[in-house]
Amino acid sequence: MTKVVEIEIRGKKLYIETGEIARQSDGAVVLKYGDTVVLATAVADKKVKEGIDFFPLTVDYQEKTYAAGKIPGGFFKREGRPSEKEILTSRLVDRPIRPLFPDGFYSETQGIASVLSYGDENVSDILGIIGMSAALMISDIPFNGPVGAVKVGLLDGNLIINPNFAEMDKLELSIVVAGTEDAVLMVEGGASEVSEKVLLEAIGFAHSEIKKITAIQKELRSLAGREKRPLTPKKTDEELKNNISDHVIGKMKDFITIHGKQKRQEALDVLLAETIKHFNTGGSDLTREIANIFFDIEKNLVRKMIIDNGIRSDGRRPDEIRQIRSTVGLLPRAHGSALFTRGETQAIVAATLGTADDEQKIDSLEGETYKTFMLHYNFPPFSVGEVKYLRSPGRREIGHGALAERALKPVIPPKEVFPYTIRVVSDILESNGSSSMASVCGSTLALMDGGVPIKAPVAGIAMGLIQEGEKTVVLTDILGLEDHLGDMDFKVTGTEKGITAFQMDVKISGVSKDIMERALEQARLGRLFIIGKIKETLAVPRENIAPHAPRIYTMQIKQEKIRDVIGSGGKVIRGIIEQTGVKIDINDAGLINIASPDESAAAKAMDIIRGLIAEAEIGKIYSGKVKRIVDFGAFVEILPGTEGLLHISQISEKRIAKVSDELREGDEVLVKVIEIDRVGKIRLSRKEAMRDESARRGGD
Repeated sequence: MTKVVEIEIRGKKLYIETGEIARQSDGAVVLKYGDTVVLATAVADKKVKEGIDFFPLTVDYQEKTYAAGKIPGGFFKREGRPSEKEILTSRLVDRPIRPLFPDGFYSETQGIASVLSYGDENVSDILGIIGMSAALMISDIPFNGPVGAVKVGLLDGNLIINPNFAEMDKLELSIVVAGTEDAVLMVEGGASEVSEKVLLEAIGFAHSEIKKITAIQKELRSLAGREKRPLTPKKTDEELKNNISDHVIGKMKDFITIHGKQKRQEALDVLLAETIKHFNTGGSDLTREIANIFFDIEKNLVRKMIIDNGIRSDGRRPDEIRQIRSTVGLLPRAHGSALFTRGETQAIVAATLGTADDEQKIDSLEGETYKTFMLHYNFPPFSVGEVKYLRSPGRREIGHGALAERALKPVIPPKEVFPYTIRVVSDILESNGSSSMASVCGSTLALMDGGVPIKAPVAGIAMGLIQEGEKTVVLTDILGLEDHLGDMDFKVTGTEKGITAFQMDVKISGVSKDIMERALEQARLGRLFIIGKIKETLAVPRENIAPHAPRIYTMQIKQEKIRDVIGSGGKVIRGIIEQTGVKIDINDAGLINIASPDESAAAKAMDIIRGLIAEAEIGKIYSGKVKRIVDFGAFVEILPGTEGLLHISQISEKRIAKVSDELREGDEVLVKVIEIDRVGKIRLSRKEAMRDESARRGGD
């Protein structure tokens, strides 16, 4: 029997129902909000996956093209590999769900959110989060939810819930917030240089709605929930734990303070191998148990050192930033380049300028759109001293690139000001904490080195948290170790004026507003410090773009003249391109971009276009061609496609009987425009042109 719960959000009902669809899954719900419908399912293997000490969870978000009444493009006419949006949304759904599974649950688990109908509400991603939580809540899968999610936008100074597509382009801030009834677990979004105060208000505003969404999920569980399967986590051998602790504690205290990621890890690896050899002498293999105890001891020591002494493994204070070094212009053929190093994290970033032909076409459920700014992030295995196959970018790389792109987008000049397609690539060369934020800093430098007139430099910083009981320490510029062993990872990017992007993930049950406020202020100070370092390398964008970059020259013509430049079937514009070797792009508003590395070729193309669109001026003399002879005069073409009437009385100073006595078709004649009437008809005079020319020569 179908069970339904509902709640009103911003004037529309959100329905969550179960019992009719996908009944063989462990949990399945259908969510409806306006015209948007999402199916969320959850299934967990009944057997525990042996030989692992992590939770094998897979979360996928998928969009069906029929949801928007579309047929997929391409040869096969069916959905193919996930789009970038689907990958990013899969991560968005996964992140607030993952921390809420209990320790010791190792059954392989899969969640799938499928968009079945796509409306203008712009909520399919947050319905994926809510639906996944609801499916888990009513299932027998152990889960410490529920989780709610909303979008928040800042429109004309006012915060709104779930902004729709029509409102998105007008927002000063746009974030997705997910959390439980008690605390926020995840925040993701971008802004146009807003303050920390505004961001905190938006998060608080979102949480008040999230509480209502979690309440109806609890109601649904009471109506249709199954009994949770028993969970019997493995017990730790306390005697073995104590013995291992006594054996390693002295050396480990020294090793965790070794400066340098690789040296520190090598020392710990040697100690672990020796510990396994020392204790793994019985009949059964205790390697995994020994390793788990070893890592727990390491985690506790690192956290205790930070909480009790305010000292981190590399010797820094909690609010201290690692040494920063940067340089620009190191790649001769790149249009802009930078090397940014912060501690043991390093990114080489290159910016490339292209034309309208290089724009990225995106065919999504919303329709076709074009991107003129792209940032791509790569994380090769050598950056962490590993050997792995090189494959196409994974979810993490796509996510980090999207975050860095969002951070810089508010400062990228509009196409009308800087008519280039811009691609930035960040290749990570070393990694020990927050390579995505290094990518933001390196990208700022590469763009300025390339002469892109960005609004202001953007820097990014990764913050962490260690919380033990009532004691909390916020960490600035976290190491990879602190990310792994800490309780929170949040990244803040922005200019000196305000925040441009924000991403937060919490590994504990949530963080308070007070902690978030402290962390944001600490991040602001860190961001300003890094911007100062960026400015020491390059304070403002270079005045000129690189010599190898295409030069784009812009012309604005009247819309009615567009057809004159393009010509029948594109004949005219193709002729200009063949003649000059330039690239030409014309939009519907009459804006023409001419791209060429050769300035003279671009100038020639512009001269040709000016000739095509030129309009007759009263009093101006033209060299025209006789196109037709009639009894009362001749029609003379003075500009391409523009003819005027040369009346018989205006052909000569003397009286003539027939036009053909003086002119023939194809003759080149000097004529002067003497009148243009209200409908655009042009009257010409040959005799006045001859008088003016005679007077000019006499004056010379």
